[in-house]
Amino acid sequence: MGLFARLKSDFLYVSGVLRALRRVTRVAKDPELTFPAVMEGLAARFTNRVALIGEGEQLTYGEYNARANSYARWALANDIAKGEAVALLMHNRPEYLVAWLGVTRAGAVCALLNTHLAAAALAHCLNIVAPKHIIVGADLVDALETARPHLENPPKIWICGADGEDPRSMESALESFSRAPLEAGERRALSQDDPCLFIFTSGTTGLPKAANVNHYRVLAIMNGFSGATNARADDRIYVCLPLYHTSGGVLAPGTALTVGGSVVIRNGFSASAFWSDLVRHECTMFQYIGEMC
Repeated sequence: MGLFARLKSDFLYVSGVLRALRRVTRVAKDPELTFPAVMEGLAARFTNRVALIGEGEQLTYGEYNARANSYARWALANDIAKGEAVALLMHNRPEYLVAWLGVTRAGAVCALLNTHLAAAALAHCLNIVAPKHIIVGADLVDALETARPHLENPPKIWICGADGEDPRSMESALESFSRAPLEAGERRALSQDDPCLFIFTSGTTGLPKAANVNHYRVLAIMNGFSGATNARADDRIYVCLPLYHTSGGVLAPGTALTVGGSVVIRNGFSASAFWSDLVRHECTMFQYIGEMC
């Protein structure tokens, strides 16, 4: 690498670090600031801008935030206490991010379950966070059933994508709850010290362990990477990593969402579809895990 190229590279690196530090410092200065609160402001500012794009569906910022309000009211109506866990077992789709935003807005902690687990391993994850409720995608109900014999206290099951007549239908349950902003009496005080997500380790060295990720870390991760990449409102980030991981479910979406950008969500990586997806959705960024040679 020549001198000019080296200097340019160093300048870009230092600029990214400084942007990240500025954004994270702003987060740290307001201990009451959380992602659910940030999203309310973004929804007011970018109401009709597309926030989440899935396979055959999309949600604007206004729709994303409003639907999350229904989840928050669902949690309150089911007496889910502040700090209690609600488990989420669902493949990549916009509803995934909607669910955990709404659950955490109500003060609960969303446990993001690995969709490749079943039987005793899945039951282990549920047992250590002890949720009273689990939101599961219809295509993962069978996997959840294999864990049932190993559960200490089976949670109540709510199914996304269930038949409308099924009493466990999450969509039917949400229909009875308003999407309007939460009233003062419905809001639980949240601070950055409060737990937000349980994100599990891969389990390669034993059974998975649950990392307790508080609201500060969620917002700091999002803003740190948004600053480092100099993300803007006209950016679209492509996410094909699992949403149950920190990288795919917090870092990548937050990079775009914190500045009014869009998140394109695919259920898993496809080598044959990757570049065509980027072109079709006009993506300007993508997130991956790996090393550069």
